[in-house]
Amino acid sequence: MRDVAVVAFAQAPTVRREERRNEVEMLMPVVREALDAVGLTKRDIGFFVSGSSDYLGGAPFSFVAALDAIGAWPPIQESHVEMDGAFALYEAWVRLQHGDVDTALVYGFGKSSPGDPYLVAPLWPDTISLAALQARLLLDTGRVSEMDLAGVVAGSRRAAQGNPNAQLRGEPAVDALLAEPYLVSPLRRHDCPPIGDGAAVAILAAGDRARELCPRPAWIAGIDHRIEPHALGVRDLTASPSTALAAHRAGVFAGPVDVAELHAPFSHQELILRDALRLDGDTAVNPSGGALAANPMMVAGLLRIGEAARRVMNGSARRAVAHATSGACLQQNLVCVLEGR
Repeated sequence: MRDVAVVAFAQAPTVRREERRNEVEMLMPVVREALDAVGLTKRDIGFFVSGSSDYLGGAPFSFVAALDAIGAWPPIQESHVEMDGAFALYEAWVRLQHGDVDTALVYGFGKSSPGDPYLVAPLWPDTISLAALQARLLLDTGRVSEMDLAGVVAGSRRAAQGNPNAQLRGEPAVDALLAEPYLVSPLRRHDCPPIGDGAAVAILAAGDRARELCPRPAWIAGIDHRIEPHALGVRDLTASPSTALAAHRAGVFAGPVDVAELHAPFSHQELILRDALRLDGDTAVNPSGGALAANPMMVAGLLRIGEAARRVMNGSARRAVAHATSGACLQQNLVCVLEGR
């Protein structure tokens, strides 16, 4: 296996509604920032891969238009996944294992503000209703309380105050959060992710090329993703065995974790993921604020990897774990271990 590292990361601030720019215009400055950070041009990149959703764009093959942000001429090696950019990063990692290219650029983008996605047709329950079902089941186990959920939200908003790219931040009191009305019981509005538009870019490099480009690369020590059944009635929604299995395969449990960036769009899901990853009080969880502070669809998982990598690259963490999810109620989960050496 080739050693592969994240050597650069850049993101656009998440906003409630991006009305002035289309996806290409959102991506272009972020691509430029990531390339400039390591002194590369687009011609220096061996492989490009994107993560997005045509559903958000409202047109088939809408991801093709985003190629204008990176330039498809002269001809490039390029791929796309109809998923969060974190899963595109997994493809880039696999591609670099082939050995014929040494660099890859991963980008994710999404404008969810115009639409309202649904799942499990023909019933059409919305994502918040499905998450509320999961939260109710978790609360009924007695392992957590609504106060625990409010504590997750308060911690997220406080941490986001140090993140200029976050959408929501502040110093809310737990009692004040619990006094707010339910949106879909037992979830209040603050327990749910904000709607936002955004984009992010990560650059990967292999071996000596990574060491040339970055003084402290964030080496991908392990990466794995697993999926659970789509049908909600055949799995335990109060746990995440796919996350636990991916964590085991990626090597999370082989050592202490300084930082964990968890893609938990709903407050109760952070508690489920903490259990699956066996995180203790010594781990800083979501120091960026996490998905409760900014959740651009098709980007939020890549943000978790980028935020974790950033802390490894700047020396504030030696070992970090990033998590990304896709589908209803933590259906599919990716875990990435990043280390500084």
